[in-house]
Amino acid sequence: MIPRSALRVLATRQCVRRLATQPPKITLAASAPPTSPPPSTPPKRQKAWLTRKLQGSPAALSVLRGLGRILGYGSPEQIAGRRTFVLYKQLCAVRPDEESAFWQNDCYLPPTFQSWFTITNLHVWLLTARLRALPQPHGKACVQGLLDHFFIDIEDRIRAVLQPRLQPPTPYTFKSDFYTNPNAPPPPDPNSKTRQKAPSRAPDRIVMRQMKIFKEQWQGMGLALDLGIVKGDEELAAAMWRNLLGARGARGISLESSKAQFRRTVNLVGGEVVNVSKVDFEKEETQDDGSGVHDFPPQESDKYVKYPELMLDLVGYTRRELSRLEAITDEEIMKADPSRLRFGPVKTKA
Repeated sequence: MIPRSALRVLATRQCVRRLATQPPKITLAASAPPTSPPPSTPPKRQKAWLTRKLQGSPAALSVLRGLGRILGYGSPEQIAGRRTFVLYKQLCAVRPDEESAFWQNDCYLPPTFQSWFTITNLHVWLLTARLRALPQPHGKACVQGLLDHFFIDIEDRIRAVLQPRLQPPTPYTFKSDFYTNPNAPPPPDPNSKTRQKAPSRAPDRIVMRQMKIFKEQWQGMGLALDLGIVKGDEELAAAMWRNLLGARGARGISLESSKAQFRRTVNLVGGEVVNVSKVDFEKEETQDDGSGVHDFPPQESDKYVKYPELMLDLVGYTRRELSRLEAITDEEIMKADPSRLRFGPVKTKA
């Protein structure tokens, strides 16, 4: 038999061996989740010296507000000037480029500045018709602001054509690809060592005379379209034919059997730039004025056949856009994103 003391020693050794082979179980007390430090508040911005003075002196604040009113800040004219520039640039002035295929291929308008002016003038009139309905004094201020931007842009473009520079200045709105500038200087040759010659410039009196002519065209087209809206579609189509399409065929249509002769329509009634009593209309009709709008030659007389359909497209487009603009609220006209107010296509899909 094994002595009891030996068994006790053997049992003790087995317990020690078992404890050595098994890792101890350590129970950790549940710890609270770490708390994030409170957000630091940004330092308070110190007010400017003038702000502190004005807040502490109601009299000085009243004087400053009165000075702002005298200078026109926040006036209807200033608000209209800012808004109508955006409307003119993004709604009216872009229309010749947006629908260039229709104007040049369907209306046979040449890519000249005169054509650009006529198309833009049509859309300025469309927008003017809506701005007239704004409550006063905003309506009158917006109409005047739109016309100011229109004619500033016209003068800027006329000077670019008649008084070109080697380094063209930044345009008032943007450079249009609808027409080409015949007097634009060629791009400089980096390999050439000779100094580029400055282009010739027309005198200012020629620029001012052309501005007066465009003013008369704006007045005549506006009155004719206003009358057409009141009297009906036939009158409106006639106004489009005279003002937009140059009244082609007014003296009759030349057929292929007739003698080919250049002829254009001369309309100077009511104008003040040219003395009508001294104009030989028979001679003027046979001279090219450079506008590119004239009667079709006999071999192209079949183009007149498309005119009834073309008149229908133009009249329908005008009526459709006037109705669309009428449905737009005054607040949208003055504050909405201009992209939501853009004109639609001239020809609708069948």
